[in-house]
Amino acid sequence: MDEIPPPLWIAACAHHLHQHWRTLSPQELEDTARELMRDPRLREMPPAEAAAQWLQPVESKA
Repeated sequence: MDEIPPPLWIAACAHHLHQHWRTLSPQELEDTARELMRDPRLREMPPAEAAAQWLQPVESKA
């Protein structure tokens, strides 16, 4: 898979995080996505998959 440039990966990940957390500001979503991108395991995944993987413990409690 071609590597997604970091700004696009962050924006796409933030978009997917927004689907779960609609009350967070765009800046908070981007900051969270940026943190996820720092995890090498998550960075290798497509943004939607990384967001879903990171949210998995939260969503399993819902």
